[in-house]
Amino acid sequence: MSAANDWLAQRFETHRGHLRRVAYRMLGSLGEAEDAVQEAWLRLSRSEANDIDNLGGWLTTVVSRVCLDMLRSRKIRGEESIDESSVDAVAGDERRADPEEEAQLADSVGLALLVVLETLAPAERLAFVLHDMFDLPFEQIASIMGRTPTAARQLASRARHRVRGAPSLGPGELARQREVVDAFLAALRAGDFEGLVAVLDPDVVFRADVPGRPGAPTEIRGARNWAKGALAYARAARFIQPALINGAVGLVLAPRGRLLRVLTFEFAGGRIHSAKVIADPARLRALNLAVLP
Repeated sequence: MSAANDWLAQRFETHRGHLRRVAYRMLGSLGEAEDAVQEAWLRLSRSEANDIDNLGGWLTTVVSRVCLDMLRSRKIRGEESIDESSVDAVAGDERRADPEEEAQLADSVGLALLVVLETLAPAERLAFVLHDMFDLPFEQIASIMGRTPTAARQLASRARHRVRGAPSLGPGELARQREVVDAFLAALRAGDFEGLVAVLDPDVVFRADVPGRPGAPTEIRGARNWAKGALAYARAARFIQPALINGAVGLVLAPRGRLLRVLTFEFAGGRIHSAKVIADPARLRALNLAVLP
């Protein structure tokens, strides 16, 4: 490597972390984010770098455009949500990136937010990520997208509305549901059998909609019966996070932000009265998902 290229590589490395964070939030995949950052380096190495006044801004623009192209390519290919039958299959399938590092990245962003970002159109996702998460001005976002600042602002606004959702309940009821669901999740993560039973109605009914698992129980009745079954998922609880599902509080199971399961609840007397797990990809796509405040 020549001295000039070495100097350029050193300058690029000072921006790599920021570029990877931008790309990861845009794409939701560490492997793809690394690809986008590498493409930015290749374009920089082929450019007249001495003519670039603001290297950080230039690189952010390049990475954002690369990510936008990748998101549009996904839509053209009609990619669907991952629907493997086990969490381990998803958590261990990242061949080009460290699964643990990606899990940490997903946790830092929020699993529920990553899931909701996947539902946005490519341009909406870019506008929201760059403005709401990285505070870029709409003038710069507009230049990246080839649109007007007003159009970029409208895209971010639409995305923000989708991300925040529209609760179907009043603030008080939403808070009560959140308290019960948080207690359920805390007990699950701790492997606390009695803690699970405490937040379940004694006559709770659990129903499962999990395709491709013949012989698996589709209905479980009784708090203690379901608590025993729920504990089997305690190891996967790190990938579970509360979310707003069709306007009410529920849980999403999303290893590294890939939506696999949704758990919806009905409540009575401050406890979970019934629950349903949804895993069918078509039904998952039909749900209205948003991030809880």
